[in-house]
Amino acid sequence: MSLQKVLFHNKSGQKLVGRLELPANQLPHNYVLFAHCFTCNKNLLAIKNISKSLSSSGFGVLRFDFTGLGESEGDFADTNFSGNVEDLIAAAEYLRNTHKAPTLLIGHSLGGAAVLLAASEIISIKAIATIAAPSNPVHVKRLLKSNIEEINLNGKALVNIGGRDFTIKKQFLEDLEKRTLLHIVKELRKPILIMHSPQDQTVAIKNAEEIYMAAHHPKSFVSLDGADHLLSDKKDSTYAGKVISGWAQRYLEIPQDKNINSAHQVVASLDADEGFLTSMKVGNHYMIADEPEEFGGNDFGPSPYEMVSAGLSACTAMTIQMYVKRKGWDLKNVEVHTSYSKSHAEDCLDCESPGAKIDTFHRELRLTGNIDEKQTQRILEIANKCPVHKTLHSETQVITKIIDKS
Repeated sequence: MSLQKVLFHNKSGQKLVGRLELPANQLPHNYVLFAHCFTCNKNLLAIKNISKSLSSSGFGVLRFDFTGLGESEGDFADTNFSGNVEDLIAAAEYLRNTHKAPTLLIGHSLGGAAVLLAASEIISIKAIATIAAPSNPVHVKRLLKSNIEEINLNGKALVNIGGRDFTIKKQFLEDLEKRTLLHIVKELRKPILIMHSPQDQTVAIKNAEEIYMAAHHPKSFVSLDGADHLLSDKKDSTYAGKVISGWAQRYLEIPQDKNINSAHQVVASLDADEGFLTSMKVGNHYMIADEPEEFGGNDFGPSPYEMVSAGLSACTAMTIQMYVKRKGWDLKNVEVHTSYSKSHAEDCLDCESPGAKIDTFHRELRLTGNIDEKQTQRILEIANKCPVHKTLHSETQVITKIIDKS
């Protein structure tokens, strides 16, 4: 997993702060925008767990603080629900300009209502998932019911939500009254996944039913049975992330593993726009190779020389274990540590000349078991008899020819 801090600006020019979570071993196949719940922020544990589940499945996930919350600029008291929708549009524009336009929107609680409204404004969106979303933004007024009279009378009130104080102005409530949701859901022609807990004490399960009934197919509902509104239990948020990931892949374009066929043992395939990221078929197994970042790669996979070192390490370990088993020795485990470099030959005459350095593999063994000194020395000798070791020391040839051109 790679986590990056990102900055972009809202419609009013205020700086919004987010975290872009990227998969550890590949370029993202799709980008996701995540909208957090009312008065929450991007670092809510449930949001982080869901984002991690998605990034581990190859998604890039942008979660950010709405205006006036978390690290983002602005005064929350001066914001409204419409501003949240505008922030989502600004975040989508940021992704489009710096990476790729988002294709999946996820919203939690009031953030779920926001993504349903934003989906019609962000043309790149192909699928939407909501978690514990109200069917009408005005539902938030129920959380403020003890302060509604003061807000209407004085134009604002200090309210306590989740143990934190927030100033809510009358304009926030008036904006909620203007934003109807269900008729917009009826107009959406995009796949939607609705997730809700029957035990949700903050936003009742009835809201999920109303959204589901208003939406067009393809639409799906998944019960988060036993979860609370904030998905406080890690297993609930992790489950939600895995379900969203699996569901979304039915509606998004996910690059398939390249079908590489050959009579040879190993095939490497590299497209012109992939940099150094090389798809490989090794025997019956698929893997990737790359170069470290300092050499212009993304470090998504081992480098070619690391692959060679890996072959030497694996062959050494196999050869040693085959030998000691035949001898009946008590070697429980062998670790083979190998690295590659260009080093000076021990007997170089002119060590400063360019040709004085030779290809060198440094190999170290860690033996676990009841092995005496004589056995240890024999194991060291056997390591040098590993077939790959012999190949590296022998005269080799590489015969290259063109088998196809198109």
